Amino acid sequence: MSKTFLTRFIKDNTPHRLVGMRWLMLLGLLIVFLVSGCGPARTSMAPEVATKPAEESQPSLALPGATTSSLADPSTFDNFLEEAYFAQITRDPELISELGLAQVFGMDNSRLTDVSDAYQLETYQLLQDQLDTLRTYDRVQLTAGQQLSYDLFEWYLDDLLRGKEFRFYDYPVNQTLGVQNSLIEFMTDRHPLHNFEDAQDYVSRLEGFTTKFDQLMEWLQIQEAQGITPPRFVIQHVLSQLDWYRSQEADDSALYTEFVAKLSNLSGISSEQRSELSRDAARAIEGNVFPAYEKLHDYFEHLLEIADTDDGFWKHPDGNAAYAYWLRHHTTLDMNADEIYELGLQEVTRIQTEMESIFTELGITGENLAMKMNQVTFYGGTLPLYTDADRQAVLDEYQALIDRADQNLSGLFDLRPRADVVVVPVYAPNAPGAYYVSPSLDGSRPGMFYVNVASNNIARHGMPTLAYHEAIPGHHFQIAIQMELTGIPTFRTGVNYTSYAEGWALYAEYLAWEAGFYDDDPYGNLGRLQSELFRAARLVVDTGIHSKGWSREQAIDYMVENVGYSRSYITSEVERYIVWPGQATAYKIGMLKILELRERAAQALGEDFDLKEFHNLILGNGAMPLEILEWVVDDYIDSRLNE
Repeated sequence: MSKTFLTRFIKDNTPHRLVGMRWLMLLGLLIVFLVSGCGPARTSMAPEVATKPAEESQPSLALPGATTSSLADPSTFDNFLEEAYFAQITRDPELISELGLAQVFGMDNSRLTDVSDAYQLETYQLLQDQLDTLRTYDRVQLTAGQQLSYDLFEWYLDDLLRGKEFRFYDYPVNQTLGVQNSLIEFMTDRHPLHNFEDAQDYVSRLEGFTTKFDQLMEWLQIQEAQGITPPRFVIQHVLSQLDWYRSQEADDSALYTEFVAKLSNLSGISSEQRSELSRDAARAIEGNVFPAYEKLHDYFEHLLEIADTDDGFWKHPDGNAAYAYWLRHHTTLDMNADEIYELGLQEVTRIQTEMESIFTELGITGENLAMKMNQVTFYGGTLPLYTDADRQAVLDEYQALIDRADQNLSGLFDLRPRADVVVVPVYAPNAPGAYYVSPSLDGSRPGMFYVNVASNNIARHGMPTLAYHEAIPGHHFQIAIQMELTGIPTFRTGVNYTSYAEGWALYAEYLAWEAGFYDDDPYGNLGRLQSELFRAARLVVDTGIHSKGWSREQAIDYMVENVGYSRSYITSEVERYIVWPGQATAYKIGMLKILELRERAAQALGEDFDLKEFHNLILGNGAMPLEILEWVVDDYIDSRLNE
């Protein structure tokens, strides 16, 4: 399928607001990367640049037995990238539903994504075949833009294939982003439900829970046979969540109530059809969903009997090698655990020193950081979260922060998204405090900034930086712009990288401070610095847990002492790092790399440095591994100096 057809479909079928997608990692690793997409396209404003000069590039590689004369024709390169990417995403029916592209690819929305190991191995073979084909192209013969696409696709495929031997080093059922929770969220929030056929597909997917959980169970048993099981606390949290699901009646389940509510808003469906579909959904929940959760509960009861209390990946066979893979995968740099640990210690000290100077200016004293930040909370104010009205007030304040930011960025950006972003409440006591989910590709859903309202109150001083990180100019800004880009292969508008996306979002927090958003809000600025300190401390804690043998309790103690957040909040965060190794290190590393590259460009270009142009360069080529982003910035500097 050509990109021309895909682009035309999007233009013809998209409402005025921007649309988007979530990139779900292939291969069943079940690590969700939330990315966004585009509606009516517009041309990238970033200059087209190559990665490395051709003479410095690696030699082109051919398939075994290939000769120079058999190298692929450069004129087919763009088509190859399109076909390869589409071949990947169509293996993920849930992703296709989120993209709103089932019709385009001749699919329906009735199937759940296969998570069996056999299916994953088929996907690995597909990726290997694609990498072999990619390397039949002579990189030197490609255009500068194609060379960049070559390098990006090669890095992306190679990274996924490196993960093949570590595919069982993951906890797909966990207390935060576990499939037992995310699958229900997918059904209630992202399965399309616009007509009678969508409703029938919804019921089919409910019936598909049996197969999906059987595949998951088989995968978990293979993992257990390899000596890889979650720590005891993870199993206990999961069992608690599964107990809650098991306690419900079918017509009380969100899978039923959300479905019935959406049915009531559909036109062209008779009352008899609504009643029949509702009955079918209830039967599927009773006959397929609940038994699947019961089986999973029984298995986790078994795991509890054999569980240990060791928390890091070091405990697994070849666990250190697996952790090294995850560090590279998330940071997209070749930094080892010791280097990241030491960088974290340095950054913690630097940020704490900066905070101390503000405490002094405000006359805030205390025996430790937590006591000082408690005063910041008191003087900065809090908002309660006891009633629906309270929660709505918090959502409204977040929306106001986002709107004000959007209206005051003209001096920093001339490349902007057109997507709407809305603030959405979520009640999840053991889940992250906030996260972003991109719009749907068919335009039926805006970008969503989810705010966890499970606590009793929220401190005002932490709200601005969270809004800037998750929405504008953070995730929503970067992701929507990425997916608006035209003139580049589709995979570059859909694939994202933790260090790039999270690094940008943390850089966005810093950028808001530079733009003066905190000039009259020292308490909010301390909230920003505490947020940055939090990300710096995670460099220490993540590597401490997975490489240096730190316990969960040791990591919690370090974070409480050095960051000043409450023990309950830190506990849920540390527990997230344990089940998602390496991911938490990418934020600070990505931010530091973007700042390093900005300073490099500013020093080299002097008065000719343009911050808007730099942001166009960073955002206008799509997401990149940091090592390739560095090549792009260096080439940009060289080209500007040679003008």
